[in-house]
Amino acid sequence: MQIGLQRSEYDSGKLDRDDLKASPLEQFAVWFAQACESKVVEPNAMSLATAGVDNRPLVRTVLLKSYDERGFVFFTNLESRKARQIKENPQASLLFPWLALQRQVIINGRVEKISTTETLAYFLTRPRGSQIGAWISQQSSVVTSRQLLETKWAEMQRKFSEGDVPLPSWWGGFRVVPREIEFWQGRVNRLHDRFLYTKQEDGSWRIERLAP
Repeated sequence: MQIGLQRSEYDSGKLDRDDLKASPLEQFAVWFAQACESKVVEPNAMSLATAGVDNRPLVRTVLLKSYDERGFVFFTNLESRKARQIKENPQASLLFPWLALQRQVIINGRVEKISTTETLAYFLTRPRGSQIGAWISQQSSVVTSRQLLETKWAEMQRKFSEGDVPLPSWWGGFRVVPREIEFWQGRVNRLHDRFLYTKQEDGSWRIERLAP
């Protein structure tokens, strides 16, 4: 079948203005809970788009690890390509593609590095194998083979065999502080429901319906 002829009808729900919470974080909490209850695969998976000083955007999938009124947090190698781009241009866009619910959430905002205390608190909850993995991966750099990675992982496993795995100095977290959050619900005939929350100077949120 030709790609251009592949279509799905979006008829599983709707989004009315009266249904929206005053805060987009409260609205996100409602939709996130529904995504989890609906068994959406990896509901906390989000596409992260960044661009450095060269204005060449890159997008990849990362995992949301916490969120609150301050923003949305993810973790990474602080020497990775995404981290370098964030340092050069601390703006990012997030996308939660909850396709099974015919929904998506788009978040645009400033990126800030979270504290070492917050990073350590999360690092201690990671499986031991993931903690060791943070020590051996020079993320985004070229590696000659998978064998090299596995050899390094085994070496670190032996090194930390008799104690806790410490937090690497090059591993940390970022928070996307939202200035805009859009909630998109697919509808029939492509007349989708889209509502945009925009942060105001007084801290409140303006809500507007967007054309599909």
